[in-house]
Amino acid sequence: MGRKKKDLPLLEGVEITDVAAEGNALTRIDEMVVFVPFGAPGDIADIKIDRRKRHYAEGHIERIVKPSPIREEPRCEHFGVCGGCRWQHLPYSYQLECKQRQVSDALQRIAKVKLPEISPILGSACRWEYRNKMEYTFSNRKWLTFDQLRSGEEVPDRDAAGFHIPGAFDKVLDINRCHLQDDFTNRLRLFVKDYGKRHSLPFYDLRAQNGLLRTLMVRIASTGQIMAVMVTGADDPEPTAALMDAIAAEFPEITSLMLCVNTKLNDSIADQEIRLWRGTPYIEEEMEGLRFRVGPKSFYQTNS
Repeated sequence: MGRKKKDLPLLEGVEITDVAAEGNALTRIDEMVVFVPFGAPGDIADIKIDRRKRHYAEGHIERIVKPSPIREEPRCEHFGVCGGCRWQHLPYSYQLECKQRQVSDALQRIAKVKLPEISPILGSACRWEYRNKMEYTFSNRKWLTFDQLRSGEEVPDRDAAGFHIPGAFDKVLDINRCHLQDDFTNRLRLFVKDYGKRHSLPFYDLRAQNGLLRTLMVRIASTGQIMAVMVTGADDPEPTAALMDAIAAEFPEITSLMLCVNTKLNDSIADQEIRLWRGTPYIEEEMEGLRFRVGPKSFYQTNS
């Protein structure tokens, strides 16, 4: 039987030595590899072990004693809580070096494939607002940060519009601003959230599987065309129609506004009927002189 979490050690003054897959950093303690999210090589930190396996351990940074000289200030206010963009604190040029090293190690050291000289990775000219598709979840179970939990403060408003917390299917981090897509998406998401609260529309309960506001998908094409798909968790025509009309009036730049009523247990809409509310049933993307029609169920690489 494994040790209880409260019995797992706090390692003080440990140096983070490298980065690992899936956005983690790592250190070695007595030949044991310890994976630590949001660390930077060169950090001196106090690390709390969360899980111990036979050949490795997982932990988190309790306190940075001395930050690494390569650290950068993360751009996003949700960094460290949101599960995405886990290397925002590392310079982009260093990220590219790490990714190239991981690919090389996988092929040469692990797979024993002999490779010719590898050309450097070509970095993207655009680090922010580059995604053409984003999906957000509405929930009545807003994730509370550790600071909020420790303070004991009352949080009566638990409605959220944002991203799922990794490892907690029923908890959603409320997002103020995401930098992965054009800021239009933030304005649209916050409008729907505010409209829902002002009109007492129930946010989706991921445990009870009920509620009206469920998910929102936004596609923004390189042509400037915009698709928004509002997904509700209940078939309630009157308040839904009022919401859709409000979105259409507030955001006339949306060229394809759609509605999907999804009452099944998972969020996938691939098998659901999608109703065109206003505009065209697709948007158009351009790539290498070709033009593509992209519908609500289409796959198109998210980084154009």
